[in-house]
Amino acid sequence: MNRELVFLRTFAVATVLGIVFVTNAAFNKNGNQKFSEIDVERINIVEKDGTVKMIITNVDKFPNGKTKINGRPTNEERKKRSGMLFFNEDGIECGGFIYDGQKSANGHSSGLSLTFDQYDGDQVMQLLTQDYKEGDYRRVTSGLMFSDRPTKESQIKTGLIMKELEELGKKDPKAADEKYKTYVEQGLLGGAPRMMLGKSGSESNGVFLFDNKGMPKAMFYVDKENNAKLDFFDDKGNTIASFPEKK
Repeated sequence: MNRELVFLRTFAVATVLGIVFVTNAAFNKNGNQKFSEIDVERINIVEKDGTVKMIITNVDKFPNGKTKINGRPTNEERKKRSGMLFFNEDGIECGGFIYDGQKSANGHSSGLSLTFDQYDGDQVMQLLTQDYKEGDYRRVTSGLMFSDRPTKESQIKTGLIMKELEELGKKDPKAADEKYKTYVEQGLLGGAPRMMLGKSGSESNGVFLFDNKGMPKAMFYVDKENNAKLDFFDDKGNTIASFPEKK
């Protein structure tokens, strides 16, 4: 009986050591590992020090809510989507690529967005397309957009400010509006689109320029009737000149 126990114990230990050896050999080979196909829900691209530099993810594992990346909070209210997120050398989110699309009761909605952020801020360049259909109505817009962002913007600070304004707005909407204006004057909130190259919601294709408040200033475009136009606007958005002139 004792000999049998010794044999079984020796066999068990040898089996475990063999499994460990085979596993280590499989995953510690020199050179790149090759796969013909792999299914995965999320991939984190990291540096040797553990800093996350890029995330490739499905919808369910898209980071939001209380999730932290590189020790920093993520956007709590951001909708979960499949795509990628980019992070710079300091571990700060600096852009991303997201997309979605699905049928609705009487149409569909879909979109794709590739963005690049200002350092520790929000997007200053975006490639965007949106397709919305409801019944016989369909609206498709697409373009490359450039925007200004506040000079003192900070992702973490912006998140705290927006929570503050949300809570204040529940008690005193007017005070929240005044507080928002104060933060804009301090260079902590705000921003505005400055240029768009692409197709607008009115089905015009061209170059659209805006002032630092986001108001249209000049447009060179071809409208949906195939007419080429050049329009200029005042600070209130009123047309002050056009070419060719209307007869």
